[in-house]
Amino acid sequence: MLNLRTCAAKLRPLTASQTVKTISQHRPAAPRTFQQIRCYSAPVAAEPFLSGTSSNYVEEMYYAWLENPKSVHKSWDIFFRNANAGAAPGTAYQSPPPLSTSLSTLSQAQFLVQAQPNVDKLVEDHLAVQSLIRAYQIRGHHVAQLDPLGILDADLDSSLPADIITSTDKLDLAVFKERLRVLTVGGFYGLDESDLDKVFHLPTTTFIGGNESALPLREIIRRLEMAYCQHIGVEFMFINDLEQCQWIRQKFETPGIMQFTNEEKRTLLARLVRSTRFEEFLHRKWSSEKRFGLEGCEVLIPALKTIIDKSSEKGVDYVIMGMPHRGRLNVLANVIRKELEQIFCQFDSKLEAADEGSGDVKYHLGMYHRRINRVTDRNITLSLVANPSHLEAADPVVQGKTKAEQFYCGDTEGKKVMSILLHGDAAFAGQGIVYETFHLSDLPSYTTHGTVHVVVNNQIGFTTDPRMARSSPYPTDVARVVNAPIFHVNADDPEAVVYVCNVAAEWRSTFHKDVVVDLVCYRRNGHNEMDEPMFTQPLMYKQIRKQKPVLQKYAELLISQGVVNQPEYEEEIAKYDKICEEAHARSKDEKILHIKHWLDSPWPGFFTLDGQPRSMTCPSTGLNEEDLTHIGQVASSVPVEDFTIHGGLSRILKTRGEMVKNRTVDWALAEYMAFGSLLKEGIHIRLSGQDVERGTFSHRHHVLHDQNVDKRTCIPMNHLWPNQAPYTVCNSSLSEYGVLGFELGFAMASPNALVLWEAQFGDFHNTAQCIIDQFICPGQAKWVRQNGIVLLLPHGMEGMVRGPPAHGHPGVPAAQQNQLSTAAEQGANLLQGRVLRTGRSVLRPLLLIIFTPKSLLRHPEARSSFDDMLPGTSSTEVPVCPRAPLRDEG
Repeated sequence: MLNLRTCAAKLRPLTASQTVKTISQHRPAAPRTFQQIRCYSAPVAAEPFLSGTSSNYVEEMYYAWLENPKSVHKSWDIFFRNANAGAAPGTAYQSPPPLSTSLSTLSQAQFLVQAQPNVDKLVEDHLAVQSLIRAYQIRGHHVAQLDPLGILDADLDSSLPADIITSTDKLDLAVFKERLRVLTVGGFYGLDESDLDKVFHLPTTTFIGGNESALPLREIIRRLEMAYCQHIGVEFMFINDLEQCQWIRQKFETPGIMQFTNEEKRTLLARLVRSTRFEEFLHRKWSSEKRFGLEGCEVLIPALKTIIDKSSEKGVDYVIMGMPHRGRLNVLANVIRKELEQIFCQFDSKLEAADEGSGDVKYHLGMYHRRINRVTDRNITLSLVANPSHLEAADPVVQGKTKAEQFYCGDTEGKKVMSILLHGDAAFAGQGIVYETFHLSDLPSYTTHGTVHVVVNNQIGFTTDPRMARSSPYPTDVARVVNAPIFHVNADDPEAVVYVCNVAAEWRSTFHKDVVVDLVCYRRNGHNEMDEPMFTQPLMYKQIRKQKPVLQKYAELLISQGVVNQPEYEEEIAKYDKICEEAHARSKDEKILHIKHWLDSPWPGFFTLDGQPRSMTCPSTGLNEEDLTHIGQVASSVPVEDFTIHGGLSRILKTRGEMVKNRTVDWALAEYMAFGSLLKEGIHIRLSGQDVERGTFSHRHHVLHDQNVDKRTCIPMNHLWPNQAPYTVCNSSLSEYGVLGFELGFAMASPNALVLWEAQFGDFHNTAQCIIDQFICPGQAKWVRQNGIVLLLPHGMEGMVRGPPAHGHPGVPAAQQNQLSTAAEQGANLLQGRVLRTGRSVLRPLLLIIFTPKSLLRHPEARSSFDDMLPGTSSTEVPVCPRAPLRDEG
């Protein structure tokens, strides 16, 4: 092969007898028609592609050009024509500026810039526009018009984000020019006013174009403002999943996506009428009563009903809700659809309770109701969990109850049962239980597959200004830790609220993750109806006094649009007022107050018609020897093939096997037998807490881990019987308050379950004291609520020579005051007490606390014989510690 770098660069032109056809026919054997070799004074690299390594390629290009000059690039065509025309070596090739990617000299670079002076500017401007779009997606919510009063910044920051070009002043030219000047000088975008009408291609990470792939900059900015800076502020760009971000962008950026039919607008108006007129009716009838009304956020009722409607449409048939006092009566009346006369009875202080117990204030009561959803025409069950005055304390309780209902109906993906949690802005930011509950949301044994959180953000906490109540820009920032999207919305724009709630319900149905709707509203009255807010927020309440109610605003809008007329609007008001008046008249006929009508978690079939438990006796708790032996053998073996356990655990299981042969049990084996026998009876057991799978003191080992395969585990307890109930044992997050609340909620769902929470050390239960003091102990008296929760509190001073005394002390005297407590020293005691909380209704109103041992877990003197646990045996007396005196006598 001839070296093309030193050969003649001029190719011989075709002769008269040489045609394209003849060359094509004899291409494989075509001779190379180069002139004789000559030396040139031109630089060697003048035509750098003419090298030995590229000769085959050059030859292919040449033959292709001979066949059809248009089949090769224009640069090759020019080169071959110049060569055939006799161009001097090194001059046949002409560098085309558009194709040049590597320039060797300054003059060539200058030539390229002169040939295409706008290329760099064009690229930079497109990148600037993409950055601008992203800035709106990330920070547009900071300039959204969220405050209905127009006097506060919902994010506690009045400054305009540095990379947002416009404000919310509808593209005011003066504002735009000033922002543009600042950004240009600051070097953010390098755009100026002349770029407003230039057309820019849109990136794939935006949907503002609709069916268009390019838009003028002016239109891009306008559409970004419409999507992100009006009455909806969207926080989502912190989410790690691109698919989820794209889903949200499509929901809020697509032009014209937020459209409502006239029928939908009329439905929204009717729901606003009910929400508003209910509060006005209560104010007229009981003006001096505390009710913690919803005035200022009446749109909450349409919001909740929208979430329920959309969720029902997606297949949900059971919704469990938790909420504080604000607006609770309205939710009971217009969402749960509690009979109005029963609500109105709660205002009559003269009515005596027909049930045992003290009852509770009306704005703490819960409710359980099954009805037809009129929008989807499907059955739906609604449960509003009762709660104390302790804000957000009900959050984990609701989640636990939701998890239980999902478990019992086999809803492993949360498609049938869901939860909705309502919050106040100050409590959502201030209460640590919110954070604890969020961190349960994606744990395998605690997830409810997505919760819709609705924050009634009235921009005040009792009398405390938001600037004194939180350090974060929004009260909802805690939700960012679990990648939950946050939708802020101006509560005086009902259509924006309804749209956001639809999106939230769809998000939960699609991704099965938490989502937050932040209703930015105001509180028309004080903290309660008797409070004077002008003492502490005078300027805010001057504006509130001028504020037109949202119902009036929306009615005027629909009348102006011709959707409804004034008589139709007035008729809707009169119709609901009549419903309230008739219910009020019926309420006067009530003579007694039934607390049991307000059950949030009924146990069908567990009580007689008069409300008494069906069984009041504790039969024998002994087991036959065959069952004891079988459970012991499973507890001392690995019921899965090819499963390698730790050598130390092998010794523990061997010791268990020897105890079974000797017909004795220690504490851990007795627990195994107690649990195993209940599973055989069909009673589900759930054991939860910190490190419960192994046990704090390495005694339990209910979950075995394969030493050779990561994450491969075995739970022998689930291999006891062919048709046994499932056994759930789960290590919890490092939380006491949240996890005990969760387990309490789980235990509320069914009487046929044994739900246990074990503290890592006995004194750790005091971190969860709110759940014990406000839900478990007074639950029967306040809400006629039964529960089967069991607390296992490791008790004892041994081994804590240098430790604090309280670390081994779970508070026995306090427990004696209110709860059923037992300190079982031997394994037989534990087994005999196995049914105290399963099917024995006489003990249901009480909390069972078991003070579990430490050193006695393995002490030889604490072992029991099978003879103490056979049929016919039982505890000689209920193992209740005597009540301590309330105070010293004498």
